[in-house]
Amino acid sequence: MKKNLGILILVILAFTAYVNNTNLQKQNKQITKKEKVVELLNSIETGDTKPVEYINQNKYIQHNLAVKDGLSGLGEVLSKLPKGSAKVEVLRTFEDGNYVFTHTKYNFFGPKVGFDIFRFENGKIVEHWDNLEEISETTASGRTQFDGDVQIIDKELTDSNKQLVSNFINDVLFGKNPSKITEYISTEKYLQHNPNVKDGLNGLSEALKSLAKAGMPIKYEKTYMILGEGNFVLTVSKGIFMNKASSFYDLFRIEDGKIVEHWDTIEEIPEKSTWQNNNGKF
Repeated sequence: MKKNLGILILVILAFTAYVNNTNLQKQNKQITKKEKVVELLNSIETGDTKPVEYINQNKYIQHNLAVKDGLSGLGEVLSKLPKGSAKVEVLRTFEDGNYVFTHTKYNFFGPKVGFDIFRFENGKIVEHWDNLEEISETTASGRTQFDGDVQIIDKELTDSNKQLVSNFINDVLFGKNPSKITEYISTEKYLQHNPNVKDGLNGLSEALKSLAKAGMPIKYEKTYMILGEGNFVLTVSKGIFMNKASSFYDLFRIEDGKIVEHWDTIEEIPEKSTWQNNNGKF
């Protein structure tokens, strides 16, 4: 009996030690930058205040021109949301050095698709950019602004894929050598998520010609950021769309050295007199 009791005590002590060690490992596990960003974005819907800890309270630079600088500016705009209206579904999350960028489906003062970029310093968020566009119920390609591939692969090709997209922007979007487009975009598969553009190179050409014919050609003027992880690359650019100054966020998926899928948002840049901060869109 005493022997069995001794064994039982040893089992209990071993189990207790295991549980304590597991809890300690959980406490010591460092939350990743991606996890911090996803928690922060989800808190817009849930109201959870804990993710605010991931923001540097002494330095939070805001580039959404409708939001004032700092945590107080973020809190102010969130307080204006109708109660229970906010919805957040983070679809894709990527990391590039000190930057995390996401592709998200929102209900944020109305249904929107958005890209968000967060910059980290010493584990804290210190800067934020975004680009939002209203969700379209119908699209030229039959695809939504959200669906498509989500798997991140080929991480070792991140730099070469970023260079591919950079060359594509310079040659094609900036118009330096547009005839080279087939060197960058696959002629066999080009899946389009812009609501106004059909699939394939023919769909892209048709949309661009239609805008030009209407006297409203799309024009890229400057690219400010090229971020990537593996087979996904995001670019942040300024230009003209519908004869208005606009910001272009383009997400490209690369496969076998060619662009095969594209998502984007286009947002008009408001007049400076209406800006709620002085940091600029870019």
